[in-house]
Amino acid sequence: MTPRKKAQSIYQLKITLKGIRPPIWRRVQVHSDATLGHLHWVAQLAMGWMNAHLHSFLIQGVEYGKPMPELGFGDMEMQDEESVKLSTVIPGEKFKFLYLYDFGDGWEHDILVEKVLEAEADIDYPICIKAKRACPPEDCGGAWDYQQLLETIRDPTHPEHEKMREWVGEFFDPENPEFDEIDGLLKMIPKDTTNFEG
Repeated sequence: MTPRKKAQSIYQLKITLKGIRPPIWRRVQVHSDATLGHLHWVAQLAMGWMNAHLHSFLIQGVEYGKPMPELGFGDMEMQDEESVKLSTVIPGEKFKFLYLYDFGDGWEHDILVEKVLEAEADIDYPICIKAKRACPPEDCGGAWDYQQLLETIRDPTHPEHEKMREWVGEFFDPENPEFDEIDGLLKMIPKDTTNFEG
Protein backbone atom coordinates (compact mmCIF):
# COMPACT_ATOMS: atom_id res chain seq x y z
CA MET A 1 0.00 0.00 0.00
CA THR A 2 1.45 3.37 -1.02
CA PRO A 3 1.58 6.06 1.66
CA ARG A 4 -1.01 8.81 1.37
CA LYS A 5 0.29 12.10 0.12
CA LYS A 6 0.03 14.82 2.76
CA ALA A 7 -2.73 17.32 1.97
CA GLN A 8 -1.52 20.69 0.70
CA SER A 9 -2.14 23.58 3.09
CA ILE A 10 -4.20 26.57 2.03
CA TYR A 11 -3.99 30.04 3.55
CA GLN A 12 -7.20 32.02 3.81
CA LEU A 13 -6.14 35.65 3.62
CA LYS A 14 -8.08 38.85 4.12
CA ILE A 15 -6.55 41.69 2.08
CA THR A 16 -7.75 45.08 3.35
CA LEU A 17 -6.89 48.44 1.84
CA LYS A 18 -5.82 50.73 4.70
CA GLY A 19 -7.14 54.22 5.28
CA ILE A 20 -10.54 53.82 3.56
CA ARG A 21 -13.92 53.80 5.31
CA PRO A 22 -16.11 51.83 4.77
CA PRO A 23 -13.33 49.29 4.14
CA ILE A 24 -12.37 47.78 0.79
CA TRP A 25 -11.28 44.17 1.14
CA ARG A 26 -11.00 40.71 -0.46
CA ARG A 27 -10.96 37.26 1.13
CA VAL A 28 -8.83 34.84 -0.88
CA GLN A 29 -7.47 31.32 -0.54
CA VAL A 30 -4.00 30.46 -1.85
CA HIS A 31 -1.60 27.52 -1.69
CA SER A 32 0.94 27.72 1.13
CA ASP A 33 3.73 26.88 -1.34
CA ALA A 34 2.87 29.87 -3.57
CA THR A 35 5.56 32.55 -3.72
CA LEU A 36 5.21 36.15 -2.63
CA GLY A 37 5.45 36.97 -6.34
CA HIS A 38 2.35 34.85 -6.88
CA LEU A 39 0.59 36.56 -3.98
CA HIS A 40 1.40 39.94 -5.53
CA TRP A 41 -0.65 38.92 -8.58
CA VAL A 42 -3.45 37.54 -6.41
CA ALA A 43 -3.63 40.89 -4.61
CA GLN A 44 -3.50 42.87 -7.86
CA LEU A 45 -6.22 40.93 -9.65
CA ALA A 46 -8.48 40.35 -6.64
CA MET A 47 -8.38 44.00 -5.59
CA GLY A 48 -8.70 45.36 -9.13
CA TRP A 49 -5.31 47.05 -9.55
CA MET A 50 -3.52 47.17 -12.91
CA ASN A 51 0.10 46.39 -11.92
CA ALA A 52 1.17 49.79 -13.25
CA HIS A 53 3.42 50.68 -10.30
CA LEU A 54 6.10 49.25 -8.01
CA HIS A 55 5.14 47.19 -4.98
CA SER A 56 6.63 45.50 -1.93
CA PHE A 57 5.78 43.29 1.03
CA LEU A 58 6.95 44.08 4.55
CA ILE A 59 7.07 40.95 6.70
CA GLN A 60 8.63 41.01 10.16
CA GLY A 61 10.93 43.87 9.24
CA VAL A 62 12.09 42.38 5.92
CA GLU A 63 11.10 43.95 2.59
CA TYR A 64 10.33 41.71 -0.40
CA GLY A 65 9.61 42.71 -3.96
CA LYS A 66 10.89 42.60 -7.50
CA PRO A 67 14.52 43.76 -7.68
CA MET A 68 14.98 46.12 -10.65
CA PRO A 69 18.68 47.01 -10.96
CA GLU A 70 18.10 48.13 -14.58
CA LEU A 71 15.88 50.95 -13.25
CA GLY A 72 18.34 52.02 -10.58
CA PHE A 73 16.60 50.15 -7.76
CA GLY A 74 19.38 47.60 -7.33
CA ASP A 75 20.69 49.20 -4.15
CA MET A 76 17.36 48.87 -2.33
CA GLU A 77 17.59 46.25 0.39
CA MET A 78 14.76 44.15 -1.00
CA GLN A 79 14.59 40.37 -1.08
CA ASP A 80 13.39 38.74 -4.31
CA GLU A 81 9.71 37.84 -3.86
CA GLU A 82 9.89 35.09 -6.49
CA SER A 83 12.21 32.95 -4.35
CA VAL A 84 10.16 33.12 -1.14
CA LYS A 85 7.27 30.74 -0.45
CA LEU A 86 4.44 31.89 1.77
CA SER A 87 5.00 28.92 4.07
CA THR A 88 8.50 30.18 4.91
CA VAL A 89 7.33 33.63 6.07
CA ILE A 90 3.87 32.90 7.49
CA PRO A 91 4.06 31.26 10.92
CA GLY A 92 0.33 30.51 11.18
CA GLU A 93 -3.15 31.89 11.74
CA LYS A 94 -3.72 35.50 12.84
CA PHE A 95 -0.36 36.57 11.37
CA LYS A 96 -0.50 39.96 9.65
CA PHE A 97 1.84 41.61 7.15
CA LEU A 98 1.87 44.60 4.80
CA TYR A 99 1.59 44.86 1.02
CA LEU A 100 2.37 48.27 -0.51
CA TYR A 101 1.33 49.12 -4.06
CA ASP A 102 2.34 52.34 -5.86
CA PHE A 103 5.07 54.01 -3.83
CA GLY A 104 3.74 57.42 -4.91
CA ASP A 105 0.06 57.05 -3.98
CA GLY A 106 1.03 54.68 -1.14
CA TRP A 107 -1.76 52.10 -1.24
CA GLU A 108 -1.09 50.04 1.91
CA HIS A 109 -2.88 46.74 2.37
CA ASP A 110 -3.03 44.68 5.55
CA ILE A 111 -2.90 40.97 4.78
CA LEU A 112 -4.26 38.86 7.63
CA VAL A 113 -3.90 35.07 7.71
CA GLU A 114 -7.40 34.16 8.89
CA LYS A 115 -7.18 30.38 8.60
CA VAL A 116 -4.88 27.55 7.58
CA LEU A 117 -6.94 24.89 5.79
CA GLU A 118 -6.45 21.64 3.94
CA ALA A 119 -6.76 21.95 0.17
CA GLU A 120 -9.94 20.57 -1.33
CA ALA A 121 -9.32 18.39 -4.38
CA ASP A 122 -12.13 19.91 -6.45
CA ILE A 123 -11.04 23.55 -5.99
CA ASP A 124 -8.65 25.26 -8.40
CA TYR A 125 -6.71 27.70 -6.21
CA PRO A 126 -6.28 30.63 -5.86
CA ILE A 127 -9.89 31.68 -5.33
CA CYS A 128 -11.68 34.74 -3.99
CA ILE A 129 -14.53 33.84 -1.65
CA LYS A 130 -15.75 37.31 -0.68
CA ALA A 131 -15.21 40.93 -1.71
CA LYS A 132 -16.37 44.30 -0.44
CA ARG A 133 -16.41 47.56 -2.41
CA ALA A 134 -14.59 48.54 -5.58
CA CYS A 135 -10.89 49.22 -5.91
CA PRO A 136 -9.99 52.92 -6.23
CA PRO A 137 -8.98 54.08 -9.71
CA GLU A 138 -5.24 53.99 -10.43
CA ASP A 139 -3.39 57.29 -9.94
CA CYS A 140 -6.15 59.00 -7.96
CA GLY A 141 -3.67 60.16 -5.31
CA GLY A 142 -3.98 57.73 -2.39
CA ALA A 143 -6.55 57.10 0.33
CA TRP A 144 -7.29 60.72 1.29
CA ASP A 145 -7.60 61.88 -2.33
CA TYR A 146 -9.84 58.90 -3.10
CA GLN A 147 -12.22 59.94 -0.31
CA GLN A 148 -12.29 63.44 -1.85
CA LEU A 149 -12.95 61.94 -5.29
CA LEU A 150 -15.93 59.98 -3.95
CA GLU A 151 -17.40 63.11 -2.39
CA THR A 152 -16.98 64.97 -5.69
CA ILE A 153 -18.65 62.34 -7.88
CA ARG A 154 -21.54 61.94 -5.42
CA ASP A 155 -22.28 65.67 -5.39
CA PRO A 156 -23.73 66.91 -8.70
CA THR A 157 -23.37 70.50 -7.47
CA HIS A 158 -19.60 70.18 -6.93
CA PRO A 159 -17.67 72.32 -9.48
CA GLU A 160 -15.43 69.33 -10.36
CA HIS A 161 -18.27 66.79 -10.55
CA GLU A 162 -18.53 66.46 -14.34
CA LYS A 163 -14.76 66.39 -14.85
CA MET A 164 -14.18 63.72 -12.18
CA ARG A 165 -17.20 61.67 -13.27
CA GLU A 166 -15.75 61.59 -16.79
CA TRP A 167 -12.29 60.71 -15.45
CA VAL A 168 -13.47 57.66 -13.45
CA GLY A 169 -15.85 56.54 -16.22
CA GLU A 170 -19.61 56.39 -16.25
CA PHE A 171 -19.68 52.76 -15.11
CA PHE A 172 -17.52 53.22 -12.01
CA ASP A 173 -19.48 52.15 -8.93
CA PRO A 174 -17.50 52.46 -5.68
CA GLU A 175 -19.73 49.89 -3.99
CA ASN A 176 -19.38 47.16 -6.65
CA PRO A 177 -16.29 44.93 -6.25
CA GLU A 178 -17.16 43.06 -9.49
CA PHE A 179 -16.86 39.83 -7.51
CA ASP A 180 -18.05 37.59 -10.36
CA GLU A 181 -15.02 38.53 -12.48
CA ILE A 182 -12.30 37.98 -9.87
CA ASP A 183 -11.93 34.19 -10.02
CA GLY A 184 -11.58 34.20 -13.80
CA LEU A 185 -8.70 36.66 -13.45
CA LEU A 186 -7.04 34.62 -10.68
CA LYS A 187 -7.09 31.51 -12.89
CA MET A 188 -4.76 33.29 -15.34
CA ILE A 189 -1.93 33.43 -12.80
CA PRO A 190 0.74 30.76 -13.51
CA LYS A 191 2.48 28.92 -10.66
CA ASP A 192 5.76 30.58 -11.65
CA THR A 193 5.08 34.30 -12.02
CA THR A 194 8.67 35.37 -12.76
CA ASN A 195 7.85 36.55 -16.29
CA PHE A 196 4.10 36.95 -15.90
CA GLU A 197 2.78 40.37 -16.91
CA GLY A 198 -0.93 39.92 -16.46
